[in-house]
Amino acid sequence: MSERFDWMVTPGQSAAIEKIVRALQKSQSLLFITGAGISAESGIPTYRGIGGLYNADTTEDGVAIEEALSASMLAKNPALTWKYLAQIGLAVQGAKHNRAHELIAEIDRSFPRVWTLTQNVDGFHRAAGSKNFIEAHGNMHSLFCTKCSYTESVEKFDGIDIPPSCPHCAALVRPDVVLFGELIDGPGIEQLQSELEKGFDMVFSIGTTSVFPYIQAPVFMAKSVGNVTVEINPSETTISHIVDYRLAMPAGVALHEIWNRYFASNRS
Repeated sequence: MSERFDWMVTPGQSAAIEKIVRALQKSQSLLFITGAGISAESGIPTYRGIGGLYNADTTEDGVAIEEALSASMLAKNPALTWKYLAQIGLAVQGAKHNRAHELIAEIDRSFPRVWTLTQNVDGFHRAAGSKNFIEAHGNMHSLFCTKCSYTESVEKFDGIDIPPSCPHCAALVRPDVVLFGELIDGPGIEQLQSELEKGFDMVFSIGTTSVFPYIQAPVFMAKSVGNVTVEINPSETTISHIVDYRLAMPAGVALHEIWNRYFASNRS
């Protein structure tokens, strides 16, 4: 618990952190919602695309990144879609989880019920040791065949065939991520709904702009029943005006301060 961060906590931030710690002391269940901002401290870009990669209106191929990374484009021109999927894979390749991911995993092990809902496809919460997590947009490292039951896990995307084909049936292989135009569903979302029905004493929104309704909803649900909501994000977002506590700080710094003070208060 002795790791130091080069960040000056303002008096206002310190006061908010103390209130968050007091709320944690009364809590049994926590939900962390994470977006690209939490992985920015690992060197992963935060701008547009799946997991964040692009900020231009169009790609070098003359189509919007949302079109290039869409289910319809994968069916029509898999080589083009895979060109940009591979770029995302290369951006994630070699990077690793950071202290913010580790702190969420530590908290996960320390409270009776903790869940993490992430929009990121980098797999960092899994790698950091979180037990209960929902990868709403999937995981870039998991590939599967579009025709047969073949699956594989990949760490490196340099040298991958574009587009890759199944070694068993020669059909197209794709990553287990949600492309534009595809529904966010499956066991993970069912699990999320089940957990939201139980409710959470505290909901933390970290590093996400919260533009998607399913990302906003847990915050609004907690707020509506008087439970504590916290946002950690250097920039203002669509939920900044409604949360109980807002920390305009990097994720690692804020979580370090919160957890250090919580840990210290429980030992005193």
